[in-house]
Amino acid sequence: MTATTSATPAAASGAAPAKAPPRKFDASRFLPLIGPLALFVIWDLVVRLQLVSPVLLPTPSATIVALVKGLAGGPLLWDFLSSLNRTLQAFVIAGVIGVPLGVLLGSNEKAYRSVEFLVDFFRSTPSSALIPLFLMIFGVTDMNKIAIAAFAAVLVILFNSAYGVINARKQRVMAARVMGASRWQIFKDVLIWESLQPTFVGLRSGVSMALVIVIVAEMFIGSDSGLGNRIINSQQVLNVREMYASILAAGALGYVLNILFLVLEKRVVHWSGR
Repeated sequence: MTATTSATPAAASGAAPAKAPPRKFDASRFLPLIGPLALFVIWDLVVRLQLVSPVLLPTPSATIVALVKGLAGGPLLWDFLSSLNRTLQAFVIAGVIGVPLGVLLGSNEKAYRSVEFLVDFFRSTPSSALIPLFLMIFGVTDMNKIAIAAFAAVLVILFNSAYGVINARKQRVMAARVMGASRWQIFKDVLIWESLQPTFVGLRSGVSMALVIVIVAEMFIGSDSGLGNRIINSQQVLNVREMYASILAAGALGYVLNILFLVLEKRVVHWSGR
């Protein structure tokens, strides 16, 4: 009995450790690739079957080659950086104005209701329709493009920040009041934190809006640089490869900015939904 008992641990210690079960192949990780691949396949078929003239629509491979060459030290890189610079300047101006003003207005619902019509009116007005007005104020300068993009973005950011505060969870506000918190304590410890998620939604929408308006302004206001300027110039001389490459560059820039803000939102507002 003793020998059997002593042999058991020895046998157990000599046994090989159990292997972890093999990981199953997760096909869902590749789902985001289906849309872009389908787009490029359809695009390629349309060109190869000559449903659209190659003069007007180049192949996807030719467009991507033009995009890579342009961004790898070519002239497209300078225009890409110019548009990015204007977009970031407009976004910073909009964020510095829109977030604090939205939070302050949202903390006093009567104050927000008094300006709600103006916010909704200008938010619903196409910002490109205001280009002539900004031309009269700022002239044909870079400040014109930045100002009109900042104006469009600030309304989106202000709206989301204000409604984030207004729609803060009433239970948490009431709980803070029951515990004797002052209005200032409720504002800084409850309302500001409750408004963070809608504020980030506003920031993501704001940076996208700023990019769109910057591109439009570069196309239709005198400019010697920027993706919008390159798109319109390429179209006028029928350089379709460069035109589509510039469009793809603008889309990629908007997508990357959106993803960056999504990642930042998940890191900052990690408690969202709890």
